[in-house]
Amino acid sequence: MTFYCLGDLMVDVVARLFGPLVEGSDSPGVISYVGGGSAANTAAWLTRVGVDSVFIGSIGDDPAGQGQLESLHALGVDVRFRVDRIRPTGTCLVLVAPTGERTMVPDPGANLSLMEHDVPTDEFRAGDHLHVSGYALLRDSRDAAVHAMQAARGAGMTISVGAASSSPLALAGPEVFLGLLPDDVLLFANEAEAAVLAGGSGAPADLARTLAVAGRRAVVTAGSSEAAWSDGDEVVALGAEPLDRPELDTTGAGDAFAAGFLAARGRDASPAVCLRDGHVLAAAACRTTGGRPS
Repeated sequence: MTFYCLGDLMVDVVARLFGPLVEGSDSPGVISYVGGGSAANTAAWLTRVGVDSVFIGSIGDDPAGQGQLESLHALGVDVRFRVDRIRPTGTCLVLVAPTGERTMVPDPGANLSLMEHDVPTDEFRAGDHLHVSGYALLRDSRDAAVHAMQAARGAGMTISVGAASSSPLALAGPEVFLGLLPDDVLLFANEAEAAVLAGGSGAPADLARTLAVAGRRAVVTAGSSEAAWSDGDEVVALGAEPLDRPELDTTGAGDAFAAGFLAARGRDASPAVCLRDGHVLAAAACRTTGGRPS
């Protein structure tokens, strides 16, 4: 089974702060340059657990883009990419608070240029899976993402979508975002994203049930707390094991969770096992600087 991950690839400039951000003055920290982007991260974590993954996206015609391709290849990810001769490779400033919580300042760059003909639909086969980063549906790459989902569905593939982030979801509008999804999609969202899409806050189990309508299945995560899966009737929830170190970076934890869940689902595991495996990879991501495996 091959997992195709479509969407964003970024260079993450991760600043781990030693204390609160001090506006107008210095805020000491440690800065790292690492690979990022939700779709690229998920593809990388999928290879970490021994499954085949292909990243579909766009890079700039620059050393940063070439470095990202080499990094993904080194992690075992196959790559189908467009080279944008105008825009640079996407970059994201990630501020990581001492608690591990991250705040992102993205510049999508070349990610905006992905087009329908860049999607390798001729490779799509029944039994494979397409995972789409929600960012691809919220930017100029929307047509490519929708085209990929339609082609995957026609080929008999299963499809999942990550909900991106709460702020751009609210800006686009939940009805618009949800209206782009196939009926039988598996939707991943954290609590904040799920609250935007569901129109109100609640426990992960309640949010998952609310979002699981008309054949859609939903997985809602809550950081180091529980995660829940629902198909609209049944709900399965599972808490995360406590992390064993205080110095955490939550960047990419949701991407890693999706990879763990999808890999288990590809083995026809139960929802409880899928949630467990998602928690395991999310914890591994929290112990790593940036959003990809070391």
